[in-house]
Amino acid sequence: MDPLTQNNISGNQKRRLINAMITAFVLLSAFLAVLTLNAIKDSSNSPATNVIAVNGTGEVFAVPDIATLSFSVSETAKTVGEAQDIASKKINSILDAVKKMGIEDRDIKTIGYNSYPKYEYSQTVCVQTYPNYCPPGKQVLTGYEVSQTISVKVRKTADAGAVLSKVGELDASNISGLDFVIDDLEAVQAEARDKAVQDAKAKAKVLAKSLGVKLNKIVNFYEGSDQPVYYGMALEGKAVSMGRDAVSTPPQVPTGENKIVSSVTITYEVE
Repeated sequence: MDPLTQNNISGNQKRRLINAMITAFVLLSAFLAVLTLNAIKDSSNSPATNVIAVNGTGEVFAVPDIATLSFSVSETAKTVGEAQDIASKKINSILDAVKKMGIEDRDIKTIGYNSYPKYEYSQTVCVQTYPNYCPPGKQVLTGYEVSQTISVKVRKTADAGAVLSKVGELDASNISGLDFVIDDLEAVQAEARDKAVQDAKAKAKVLAKSLGVKLNKIVNFYEGSDQPVYYGMALEGKAVSMGRDAVSTPPQVPTGENKIVSSVTITYEVE
């Protein structure tokens, strides 16, 4: 073999060796990169072990701007049609009256409508024999009762007493559930929640200083239910019955104020 051919073979072997080394290096780099990414992923998914949890509470007081009440009309007649006709006329007269007081159609809603038969128990006269025999009694159909329940939202709380009085004057069967609520409750709840978060953060700083640790990222957040606490609820949901002979002076129905409470729990990772 001449020297030129031998040099060519030697050069090809070197290139193959270099290419093999480069390939091995690339594969090794990719393998190490995968291991590193998995390690980072496992580290980010693993739960924090050094943590502290603090509770925060926020309160907001707000004056209710909406009044809600409900009333029912119940009528009995020999047939369903007759009972419906009587009840409808009375309901319509009440609704016409409250609409004239400024209540809009969107704030009037039927929340119940029922129709059912009425029975009386009839006892048959006992037969004077020996031994005495008393035939069993039986249920006797006497008519039908139709009832309808309406919910009304009063957007001017100052008018709630007048609406209450007017519904009673027009012979509603009963009036119940005069409640004062906040129309945009979510906004007030958000304000209470912000106060609760600030309270929790302040407590966390004090606690971290006392423990001699440093606060890192927040690893968990929990919010409790935000249930309004009512003050000054007129009638407290008691049923009221008024007739045409009742005193028509509108009752005083103070709205008071509502307290909205929010509670949160924040968990910090510490070091």
